[in-house]
Amino acid sequence: MPIKIPESLPARATLEGENIFAITEWRAVTQDIRPLRILLLNLMPTKIVTETQLARLLGNSPLQIELELIMTTGHQSRNTSREHMLAFYKTFDDVRHQHFDGMVITGAPVEQMPFEQVDYWPELCEIMSWSKTHVTSTFHICWAAQAGLYHHFGIEKKPLTKKLFGVFEHAVERRSSMLLRGFDDRFFVPHSRHTTIDRAQVEAVPALKILASSPEAGIYAMATDKGRQIFITGHSEYDADTLRLEYERDKRAGLPIDVPKNYFPNDDDTQPPRVTWRGHANLLYANWLNYFVYQRTPYIIGDIAHEKFTENG
Repeated sequence: MPIKIPESLPARATLEGENIFAITEWRAVTQDIRPLRILLLNLMPTKIVTETQLARLLGNSPLQIELELIMTTGHQSRNTSREHMLAFYKTFDDVRHQHFDGMVITGAPVEQMPFEQVDYWPELCEIMSWSKTHVTSTFHICWAAQAGLYHHFGIEKKPLTKKLFGVFEHAVERRSSMLLRGFDDRFFVPHSRHTTIDRAQVEAVPALKILASSPEAGIYAMATDKGRQIFITGHSEYDADTLRLEYERDKRAGLPIDVPKNYFPNDDDTQPPRVTWRGHANLLYANWLNYFVYQRTPYIIGDIAHEKFTENG
């Protein structure tokens, strides 16, 4: 089934070129199917790249998806045109009275700052609190996972001695998790971050379950009991060349950066990188949409806020 996106969104041409079924609003309204409404809070500076990456994964599903993009008002994007933001993005005030089947909150390049010093932190906290009563399941990525764990459970992020950068092997810890249904025992995920979370702090929170981890990269996937909140510390959505572009950017800026681990053949950055995470990424998002959004969302979507639908209900 298709993902419904605005007709002129730049991601549309890319998705159609990859045979991912995307439809316009006009065609969607002619079908007697209620699409899953997914809200994307895009905090990444490269808005169009991130939109395309996530639309690709959300669109690779047998479900019809309606994607709504929002931005924070506390920060002005310097890497995406004002025209693009005005054409495709809404503010939180535009959607705060609506309900959504699912929500994705992306990472952001602010991880080395204390949370409270991020200019849009108060607005993000309001959105994360709002999601508990207006969204069936919220999917937090990388920095957003750390932000969500801090906001909801008081779990602090911790600095690493050097940037965690590359593609790392992970193991499934909780085989019963529907989020990881169909996963191999070992799978690969890209990471690019300067901070991490302490496993002992996560284990001290009864509401959180650790689903998968890596000896090098630490905890990868966590979820609350019924999957209302899912926290992913890596970047399964990354394109083949995302780490390469980050690596070349940091080198040009004179920053200390190692060749991304397990990415270039023989660590030779003159060769094309190997993609070892694409199958897992598609399965991760398909499982989330199926088991935690589609099968969990109430028939009357406003019932998300009802007491019977809370995490402990």
